[in-house]
Amino acid sequence: MQTTSNPNPISVTILAKNSQKYLPEVLFALKGFDEVLVCDTGSTDKTKDIVRTYSNAVLYEMPFIGFGPTHNAASALARNNWILSIDSDEIVTPELAKEILSLAPIRGHVYSFPRHNEYRGKWIRWCGWHPDRQIRLYNRLDTQFTNAQVHEAVDLRNVMEIQLQSPLKHYSYDEVSDFLSKMQSYSSLFALQNQGKKSSSLSKAIGHALFSFFKSYILKKGFLGGQEGFEISIYNANTAFYKYLKLAEANRQAAERSFDGQKKKQDS
Repeated sequence: MQTTSNPNPISVTILAKNSQKYLPEVLFALKGFDEVLVCDTGSTDKTKDIVRTYSNAVLYEMPFIGFGPTHNAASALARNNWILSIDSDEIVTPELAKEILSLAPIRGHVYSFPRHNEYRGKWIRWCGWHPDRQIRLYNRLDTQFTNAQVHEAVDLRNVMEIQLQSPLKHYSYDEVSDFLSKMQSYSSLFALQNQGKKSSSLSKAIGHALFSFFKSYILKKGFLGGQEGFEISIYNANTAFYKYLKLAEANRQAAERSFDGQKKKQDS
């Protein structure tokens, strides 16, 4: 375990909501870190009880305000300036933990590592899922996550990336229902993030969906992944379709509200 004598101690931050399925494995893999902050955004399962069983884990409860902003709110609570951010379905492999804990991280740099994404217990190396290098280790005095509601990332302005070699294991999806729930939440966040900033329509939604399937199944060689590759490519296409369909709806509703507001001013 890290000690306070370490000149560059690392705090781990995790956003969690109803994460009891993988959280024990996630937290056990982090036993070598002296501080693990789990920020719960409204769990109704045993997530919070699980956190309390780990001596190096600290539980915080906070509202979900979008992925980027919530990550930044979590890092602000950390005791240390070096932050390792992981998700509640990601496992720091023993090799990665050893590599990170042996680092002497350098200010002005961020650190990335490959992520092995699994679907139905299989490591998926097609459809754009590999290599899936993630930048997750950074100093909060140098940078932070962007404020994106979805598809957030560490801001790379004024920092340099150093690539680590050991992988992070990711339980991406276990079954088809996971695709559906993720598609629902991500498409809604995308529409919220881009409302009034991007134009959209039914034809654009169809176009993005068709290109997404082509890119995933053909260009990213999803056809080599058998049934899983096809299902993931269909999922990518559907997600693209509903993202832009919801955005078109959000833009239309915003325009109607603006029109109604202007009309009321004129009538008053």
